[in-house]
Amino acid sequence: MRVLFVNDYGALAGGAEISLAAMQAGLRSRGHTVRWFSTTAHGRAGPLVSDAAGRGTTSAGRALLQTANPWAAAALRRELAVFRPDVVHVKVFLTQFSPLILPVLRGWPSLYHAVWYRAVCPVGTRRLPSGAECAHPWGRACLRAGCLPLRDWLPLEAQRGLLRRWRGVFGAVVANSESTRCRLAAGGWPVTAVIPNGTPCRPARPPLSHPPLVAFAGRLVPEKGAAVLLRAFAQARADLPEARLLIAGEGPERRALEALTAQLGLAAAVTFTGYLPPEELERRLAPAWVQAVPSQWAEPFGLVAIEAMLRGTAVLAGRAGGLAEIVRDGQTGRLLPPDDEAAWAAALLDVLQAPGRAEQWGAAGRAVALAEYTLDRQLDALLAVYQSLGAA
Repeated sequence: MRVLFVNDYGALAGGAEISLAAMQAGLRSRGHTVRWFSTTAHGRAGPLVSDAAGRGTTSAGRALLQTANPWAAAALRRELAVFRPDVVHVKVFLTQFSPLILPVLRGWPSLYHAVWYRAVCPVGTRRLPSGAECAHPWGRACLRAGCLPLRDWLPLEAQRGLLRRWRGVFGAVVANSESTRCRLAAGGWPVTAVIPNGTPCRPARPPLSHPPLVAFAGRLVPEKGAAVLLRAFAQARADLPEARLLIAGEGPERRALEALTAQLGLAAAVTFTGYLPPEELERRLAPAWVQAVPSQWAEPFGLVAIEAMLRGTAVLAGRAGGLAEIVRDGQTGRLLPPDDEAAWAAALLDVLQAPGRAEQWGAAGRAVALAEYTLDRQLDALLAVYQSLGAA
């Protein structure tokens, strides 16, 4: 089968792209021919790893390009004419690829793979500036609530109209979680199938050793909750001074988080690694007793959680979105109120003072990941959708 992935970004910048690279490698290992078509936008995320690209930008004028990007649409038309795929798999779009790609896809078996809420929310998170979840449909409420300035709201309203006009080009819509499915369905996008993300199998981590280590991996942005974790860790460390915290990732909040670390007197106990390549990241996360995923919003899925579980690491996560579907509370870790620092501090102590519990939760998490969240399981489900579209 010939599969064309279409994704806004072609660098390994986040979970969506890391997952896409794994899917491409997995399908190729099964004998399928797979190409990844992206835009040229990548900022500081590293080099493009996609096979071909159309025009993109990370400049201030991006809202206009999101609404009408004829250059990327023309490049996609050329790619389709040359590659002749059996199925077109559109993942992240609307932040670089505009709705102008949709008429280009007419006549090609195509699916939309929703991995966040961008199709029903112009900022993609369904989260208000206050941090509360948004209950309003995409429209004037986005301007009234302050989610968008007028200069961005106007073109993105046009994007919404074009998306409604042409979204019927997709023969199937796949969501990565029930959380994503519910929010898309509420916005008028019926979902054909829920297919959780998968991750390649890997060996279990070694047995735990001292000192007790908490790990965080993700972009350093407010919605990921690293500041909540730091303050909770400071409370827990008052009773367990040997505990350590590893924060792996990069982002605009890093300086503020480092300043908070110093303010809390944690400089000797917290390590910021910055961005790490996958192999090095895996090595640094392996000794962790627990991985914290304190997301402050309803994460559509939470790839870092299943990666930790497959490693055999206990997970503490915010009780919201896809994370609440992945972590089994009291069995593979704990689900906590996202912004309750006292609850997070208590949960950290609960696992860091009991290595047996950490080992037990980690082993149970690995069993769940191997049964439900492997890459092979995800690919089997996707191939069934491809075939339902009439792909060869």
